[in-house]
Amino acid sequence: MATIGSNWQLITDQVMGGISEGSVIREVVAGRAALRMRGDVSLENNGGFVQIALDLSPESGIVDARVWSGIELDVFGNGEEYGVHLRTDALTKPWQSYRQSFKADARWQTVQLPFNLFIAHRTDIILDTHRLRRIGVVAIGRAFSANLAVGGLRFMTLPRSVKERSL
Repeated sequence: MATIGSNWQLITDQVMGGISEGSVIREVVAGRAALRMRGDVSLENNGGFVQIALDLSPESGIVDARVWSGIELDVFGNGEEYGVHLRTDALTKPWQSYRQSFKADARWQTVQLPFNLFIAHRTDIILDTHRLRRIGVVAIGRAFSANLAVGGLRFMTLPRSVKERSL
């Protein structure tokens, strides 16, 4: 269970006929408590993802994140690229999201993902950060072995100079 009261869920492309397999467990990774996602991503049967997802508010269903400028993740990986997918209550199809990727090296690192760099996927709706519903951490898009630990997830505020450079 996350500190906000929701449970992380493992979701794979098997929900749509794919054959990717995965697991999620809590364990200590390089001296730090973490949630570890492992799996084999397969492109067969139009598949291609393994994901851990968290509903952001068990009470209201949404979170107003307008006061923050993005999301920060503490990750330990296997040198592969992973994605973060955001969903709002305006998205009605399971394949719609707002996406940003990051590389997770085999050491603990903090990854900063500004909201203004998320890209709409299969939707024309602009990301509305005052209506966030779910966050997913995803191994997606190519056949590979996923091994990613998440030791922390939080909203962040970037200094003004950083925000100005990324606009």
